[in-house]
Parts: sequence; C-alpha cells; structure tokens
Amino acid sequence: MAIMGLVVLHLHLHGLLRGHDLELGRDSDTGGQTIYVLDLVRALAQRPELERVEVVTRRIHDPCVGPDYAEPEERLGPRLSIRRIPFGPHAYLPKEQLWPYLDELVSSLVTSLQAAPRLPDWIHAHYADAGYVGARLHQRLGVPLLFTAHSLGREKRRRLLGSGLDPSAIEARYALGRRIEAEEFALSQAALVVTSTLQELEEQYAHYVRFRPERARVIPPGVDASCFYPPRPGVREQGPGSGLQARLDALLQEPHRQPLLAICRPDRRKNISALLEAFSRSPILQGHHNLVLVMGDPAVEVSCGGERKEVLDQVQGWLRHPALHGRVALPRQLRREQIPPLYRWAARLGGVFVNPALSEPFGLTLLEAAASGLPVVTTDDGGPRDILRHCRNGLLVDVSSPDALRLALERSLADSVRWRQWSRNGLEAVGRLYRWPAHGATYIKEARAVILGQRQGLGAPDSVGGHLAVSAGVVRVRGGHPVAEFVLPVLPARKPPGAQLGVGHGGYQLGELQGGEVGVDVLPGDPEQRR
Repeated sequence: MAIMGLVVLHLHLHGLLRGHDLELGRDSDTGGQTIYVLDLVRALAQRPELERVEVVTRRIHDPCVGPDYAEPEERLGPRLSIRRIPFGPHAYLPKEQLWPYLDELVSSLVTSLQAAPRLPDWIHAHYADAGYVGARLHQRLGVPLLFTAHSLGREKRRRLLGSGLDPSAIEARYALGRRIEAEEFALSQAALVVTSTLQELEEQYAHYVRFRPERARVIPPGVDASCFYPPRPGVREQGPGSGLQARLDALLQEPHRQPLLAICRPDRRKNISALLEAFSRSPILQGHHNLVLVMGDPAVEVSCGGERKEVLDQVQGWLRHPALHGRVALPRQLRREQIPPLYRWAARLGGVFVNPALSEPFGLTLLEAAASGLPVVTTDDGGPRDILRHCRNGLLVDVSSPDALRLALERSLADSVRWRQWSRNGLEAVGRLYRWPAHGATYIKEARAVILGQRQGLGAPDSVGGHLAVSAGVVRVRGGHPVAEFVLPVLPARKPPGAQLGVGHGGYQLGELQGGEVGVDVLPGDPEQRR
C-alpha cells in the first residue's frame, strides 16, 4: 500500500490574505501574522512529508478591497493553495465583527471536509477566531488541532486597563470577552500549542486556565534568506530597490546620514509618537541622523479614518515641527518587495532599526533587520527579549520613557566598532536559529509526535491510565495523558477483549483495544462542559 503524505489545513480568517503584493499595514488585521502564515505554509509545502497544504480564509466581495479576495481558490504551487470561503456579509469586516458568523464557517468546513477523499492530518488555527473554528472542527470531526494565538486577549486587556481606558469601552471596541473565551476553548481542545518565544509561553499563555504547558512547544519563525540579506559591497540594488535612494533623497536634506528606521502599521500600540518625541528631544540625533518611518500609504490610511487616521495625524503634526523638517521621512506607497532593500539601505549607512512598540508578542521585523545586518533598538517586552538574548545585536529599552529611548538611540549609533559587532552577531544568529527550513522540520516533527501520541493513547488506554468515553460519536481516552479524541461512525455499547476499533482517520487505522474488557461510558451533554 502506498504511503500517503501529510495533508495539513491552516485557518487564517481575518485581514487580507493573498499570495502576492500583501497589503501589509493597511489595517491592524493585515500585518505580522499574515506574513508568518504565508511564509510558514510556503516552507511546509517544500517538505517531502507533505502531500498538500491549504489555507482557509474569508471570501470577500467588497469594492473597497481588490477582486483577488473574492476568488474562491488561489494556487500558490503544486501542493499549496488558499481557499476562500464566504461567511457573514460580503463586505470586508474587522476581526472584532466576525464572531457572529464563525459557526457558519464551521458548518461549511464540516460539509466540505467530510466530502473530501480524506480528512486533514491536523488543523492549525491562527488567532482566537480561527482557534474557535478549529476547536469546533476538532469536536465534530476528530481532526487534531494545533493552535497559535499570535497575540492574546488577556495580555491586551491588561495593557489597555493599565493605560487608563474604561473596561466597558475596551469591551465595546475590542470584544475581548468573546476573544478570551475563544482562546480558552481553543487551548482546551488543542493537541499542540505553537509559540514563538519562551516569554510568550511562560508569561502570557500561563494566565489561561485551560493552558497545559506540556502541550506547548517554542518554535521560532524564520526569515526568508532569499529576500533579507546584508548589503553586498560594490553591488547596486536592482529591481524593487533600484529607485529607493532617489525617493529618500527627495525627502531628506542630507540623505547619507546614519538613519533610524522604523516599520509598522499606524497603531497606537506601535508607539511611534514616543520615537518622534525622543528624536525631537535630541540635538545629537537631529544633528547627525535621519528618521525614516514606513507606515503604509499615509493617503490611504487617512482616508480609512479611525485609529489609523488619528495616529497619522499625530505623525504629520510632528513633521510640521521646524526642527524636524528634512530630517524625518514618511515615504508613501512602498510595496512589500521594497522593504528588504530598505533594510539594506539603512545597514549600508550604519543605521539602526527601531521597534518602540508598547507590547510585542514576537517582532518579526527584528529578525528581518538582523538578517540584513542592521542592529536594533527595541522595546523591552515580549518576543524581543528572546530575540536579543539569542542575537545580541542591539539594545532593549523601556519605551514608555522618551528619555530612555533617546539615550538608547544615541548610544546605539555612537560606537562604530560595537555597531559592526552587533551586525555580525545578528547575521550569525539568524543563520543559525531563524530559518524557515529548520522551522518546518521542527514543526512537522513536533506535530507528528503529538498526533502519534494521541493515536497510541487511544490504541492502548491502559498505558495512559484512562478510560474510553463516548458521546455524540466522539470517543475519548480520559483520565490520563495524553488525552485523545476521535470520531466514531457508530456508538458502541461495549467492546469485547481485543476488539478492533475500526476507525479510519487521515489514512491511518487506530489500532486495537487490548487487555481485558473495555467499558465504554456514554456521557451526556456538551463535551466542553464535562471537562
């Protein structure tokens, strides 16, 4: 019998996802998570163990966004595709408004997956909304669930409350109660939780009642070495980066100064106003350096209104300050493929990359900068702590203090010998620790180990000290570790010794129940309420 490759389904439900020309920074829903998911599935599709990788996202018919997002399928390669399924209204919606429509997606996916030749070997859900859908699919179909939150609602609530916002206003705007409930539900059903940093695991997921550390693995994401690499002496930028210098020359009075580079979407959490305040307070920075801010297309962002317009209005207010004229640039309409040359431009001039965010679950831009030979000054929060511990290529700083940020920026640019050491450190660490091929190999190894453990647990219940529980076609080994749950086509009352449990799942047979008579309890009610 031929050995079938793995089939993996990813769920990424909000924002705008396509295989080309990512609209990063267009809003708060289209950012680092979008890059992560796309890079991850592309890396997995290169693995020999994989037969097919599919990403499910929302199908959108809206004149405010491009027609690509209405296409039901987008092929990204022979084994990789994006499938767009409609749920909710046709219009593009922010993630906080998708909650009422998620069960509609669950029903659509159950129907389509049951009609497929085989079920996926596992489902990987990204963020709370997809976590809810993935957990419901696990309950309905028995497909193992992997979950990555990317950012967590409890952490966001804590920070918003700390900033002085009213709890009712927070809930009305961000729907954090529903989000946290979905995160708890996903954690209760997940066979594996994939995190990017140890800090995320120990200090953020740990606040969740249903989180089980033994089911979590830290697998740092990678960087695309074909795009992000250091400047090459004597080699001029071609392609997307060829006109970059001319654009910056037009915006800066002295464009060959050492630059401070920041890349983010216009979001209050990104704390760009603190960076501008720090720059404005420093005669050293104003006298010897430039500040380049990449925040999407300001004209488009302002037209969208809301928080993005508010943040960009603040930035434009700073730009009107006479002392900053010609020293701060806000280039418009930079495409994703122009970002790698921008890092190299800053590295070639001996600059630094700055991430002043108030909170940062991971910090993928820090890895992109490190892979480009560009040292960093970054928030002392979340993922950057792990990255700086490994890379040793810059400074952590308390970004809530503009003076502390100012001093860190001045120090980072003051010593050329240290700058070169930081640059080398970052390049070496990224090459050793943060590559997508290595991530893909580790990811598959961990996922297969967990799923094999589930299947072995079901085949030998005595070895896990549990018993079989059946409800609504779901058989579960309970009372031991690991917990296993699969769908049965029928509801058996009892099984005799050595009886075959003939349940096919993803091309696998789940084995025999050995050793004495196995009782099967029929448990009423919702499985989630019984846990």
